[in-house]
Amino acid sequence: MKLVSYKTEGNEHLGIYYKGHIYNLNSCDKQIPDNMAAFLMGEAPLMNRAKEVQKKLEEGQSFKEEVFYELMAPVPHPTSCRDGYAFRQHVVTARRNRKVDMIAEFDQYPIFYFTNHNAIVGPGAVRLMPDHFLKLDFELEIAAVIGKKGRNITASEADDYIAGFTIMNDLSARTLQMEEMKLNLGPAKGKDFATAIGPWLVTPDELESYLTPTRKGHTGKTYDLAMTCKVNGIQVSEGNVKDMDWTFAEIIERCAYGADILPGDVIGSGTVGTGCFLELNGTGLLQNSDYPVQWLQPKDQVELEITGLGKLHNVMEADSEGGDFSLIALKKM
Repeated sequence: MKLVSYKTEGNEHLGIYYKGHIYNLNSCDKQIPDNMAAFLMGEAPLMNRAKEVQKKLEEGQSFKEEVFYELMAPVPHPTSCRDGYAFRQHVVTARRNRKVDMIAEFDQYPIFYFTNHNAIVGPGAVRLMPDHFLKLDFELEIAAVIGKKGRNITASEADDYIAGFTIMNDLSARTLQMEEMKLNLGPAKGKDFATAIGPWLVTPDELESYLTPTRKGHTGKTYDLAMTCKVNGIQVSEGNVKDMDWTFAEIIERCAYGADILPGDVIGSGTVGTGCFLELNGTGLLQNSDYPVQWLQPKDQVELEITGLGKLHNVMEADSEGGDFSLIALKKM
């Protein structure tokens, strides 16, 4: 089942995406709320009602479809947003490019940071300030969305708390990020301006055919899903979800230790190997000092694709209302 959030005439709605069409779930079943946040808070009972709507569609029952709509982030108002660090290849390569050794702690436990859950965007234009375009980067990721409340959850049971998966682009302003991280606190302004997710939320049952054995010594489900990124139609990155060294179940176990996880929490995987310009540029410069470094520019089209999860398309747009205001220009020398 593919769940979507969308707007019609400025109002937000919850829908189901089926065979290229969107159907309003509340119109199909009045007991289903007309927004994703309330739907997820209803946990399994409401999810099961949505699955009944899906079943009726599959059986050929007719429902009125939406014609004019604006697709939003599938979870437009998350209760929180965390981002992990699950792909070892990305970490090893990024550290090698900075000429620092790999750290043993990566293989001992998964980590994450909180990012700005109020800066979630969906497909379409992403509005950016001038400082964001100073080494603006994409990050190719998959995200899990929590579907029921829990605390002190073990990895062996954590997959049952996942409502679905979506594509994530953890957009990063690298100049801001690199300056902030020198102070050993962050990332902050380098990350909190926009995180794109979409185009829909895919329930785990739709991905069962992609299940693959989990790495030895790890717990949780692993999916064989190809990941790619194209910038202006040119592929720049590729990887696979199965290369996550830490499973979502293990990441959730750590997230929920001594803390509640809630329906609507978004948890990113972290960047897949080759999944950002920071890594690609660093590797290229190591091999060739004349390597043409690339960063995202205004009007660039970024398309992330993951098997089974669709395509997330965004356009990088200069924020006309923000003018030329710069945080970096305010820096004390």
